[in-house]
Amino acid sequence: MNLETIVKIKNDAMIQKYIRENSYWYKALNRNPNLMPYLIDNMKKDYKLTTADKINDLSNKLDLIKAFMNALK
Repeated sequence: MNLETIVKIKNDAMIQKYIRENSYWYKALNRNPNLMPYLIDNMKKDYKLTTADKINDLSNKLDLIKAFMNALK
């Protein structure tokens, strides 16, 4: 693994956690450090950090608030 990839992993706690849970990424990054963007994309999908997931979460929260408001009427 090249030094730049190691620094990226060490500086981001979420990437560190993900790479520890999915250790096959160590081998993949050792062989090809250019796979780092794919690692980040997979991490975001697994941890539900994508923009679509955030919008869906916000929508669910708004629906919950709406339900409470209707219950209070």
